[in-house]
Amino acid sequence: MTLAINLIDLAGFIALLLWGTHMVQTGIQRAFGSKLRAILGSALRNRFRAFLAGMGVTAVLQSSTATGLMTAGFAAGGFMGLVPALAVMLGANVGTTLIVQVLSFDVTLVAPALVLIGMLMFRRDSRTQAHDLGRVFIGLGLMLLALRHLLDLMTGYESSPTLAALLGLISSSWLLDVCLAAALTWAAHSSVAIVLLIMSLATKGIVPPDAAFALVLGANIGTAINPLIEGPAGDDPAAKRPALGNLIGRLVGVALAIGFLGPISQFIMAIEPNKARAVADFHTLFNLAIAVVSLPLLTPFASLLHRLLPDRADPADPARPLYLDPAAKETPIVALGAASREALRLADVLEEMLLGVNAGLAKGDRRLLVEIRRREDILDKLNIAIKSYLTSLDPDELNETDQRRLNEILTFTMNIEQAGDVVDRNFLPHASKRLKRGLVFSHEEQNDLTAMIARLAVNLKTAASLFVTEDPRTARLLVDEKAVFRDAESKATASHFDRLRDSDLQTAQASSIHLDLLRDMKLINSYIVAAAAYPVLERTGALLPSRMT
Repeated sequence: MTLAINLIDLAGFIALLLWGTHMVQTGIQRAFGSKLRAILGSALRNRFRAFLAGMGVTAVLQSSTATGLMTAGFAAGGFMGLVPALAVMLGANVGTTLIVQVLSFDVTLVAPALVLIGMLMFRRDSRTQAHDLGRVFIGLGLMLLALRHLLDLMTGYESSPTLAALLGLISSSWLLDVCLAAALTWAAHSSVAIVLLIMSLATKGIVPPDAAFALVLGANIGTAINPLIEGPAGDDPAAKRPALGNLIGRLVGVALAIGFLGPISQFIMAIEPNKARAVADFHTLFNLAIAVVSLPLLTPFASLLHRLLPDRADPADPARPLYLDPAAKETPIVALGAASREALRLADVLEEMLLGVNAGLAKGDRRLLVEIRRREDILDKLNIAIKSYLTSLDPDELNETDQRRLNEILTFTMNIEQAGDVVDRNFLPHASKRLKRGLVFSHEEQNDLTAMIARLAVNLKTAASLFVTEDPRTARLLVDEKAVFRDAESKATASHFDRLRDSDLQTAQASSIHLDLLRDMKLINSYIVAAAAYPVLERTGALLPSRMT
């Protein structure tokens, strides 16, 4: 009966750890949203900075498993390249050893405070980012509580006669030690708890130092298995690259360490006679050695992982380029035509986003707004694919006309993608705020928004047509549309001030969001005009430096 209860406790604490990890990951993604890609891109462009970031995050989270799962999720979502993701994993491996070094201080005492702070932010602050950061604090607190209970549960077995007899039987086989510790760590989801248990066993003399070091090696394998098994869901094997790379590195390191475990054990015990400290030091030195050897080799290792787990070509993936034929690069005019056809798909995706926003506002359905964010990811991926394709063309094979068309395609894709960013970063948060607060637009305001979004969609179709025809008359008509949005913004501003004078707070708040949405649409329209009209007018000499015609 006691065994069954303990197994239920173990499963519950593991579930709590996984749920805390999930809350931290989703909270970070929701809090930073589309900015996360830029933040990680600038912070983790250098593998050594990525290594330090992984070490620091793990030291905070107290779980290399949690860091591994989040890193795998970010890499699978395109927020992080493979080389920095592998560097983060190496840093996480070292970071978790620091926890073992300092866990004599009961840092889990802050867990209730983290949950309390997170709950206050989650429940009482209406700002979206603070709300999501509250989710992160709650997740961190739950993770610390789960790890503390896991440690307490496993520490209760350290003096078990059955366990002592079992470990005594396998102490002579380092390979069995490795397998046993790997299985325990995989089941517990915490190398920290297992290594602390090993330290206790070594201190009490239940296992000799060399067997304790072999158990530590097994714990390092076990903690690398969890992100591989529980990483991003889906059929794309490429999502498993960071976790697989981390596991391969651990396996190679363990294989080498096993071969020299006897001399290593004698050396460490001569330096540090305290058995518990010797186990902790071996754990840290092992991961530092793997990091020092691996960091310079991450680029070729990443190439190997790309070959082992190639990108899955999903014909139904809307972000997959359809017209960028590599064979067409030999003939620049054909390649430019293919890139132009691909660029028109960006306009189609942006139109879907605009119509989706209109439907979401009209129906008050937040799920439609969430779906639009996925469309923005399609814009980003297609834009990157087109840029990579065009910049890979041999410039010596391009004449002056070809180079001009190449620049026009890049201008079109860049502006359409930036218009999508405005929808994602500005328009959607304003629309979500209106739905979240239960604010109701007046009949006139709702009709105004619907009409302006419809006008944006028409302008987008015009821009796509202009991108193909390059007709100066159509370009002037498209530029004239900027005045329509300026007038609509001026009218909405005057109406907003009238409502403020009426002192109707809720109506004024709805009016303020209505004004923000119109300003967002004005900016989106500016990008649409710049995407297709400006290049045509500039070529004909009809565009002044002030962007006036």
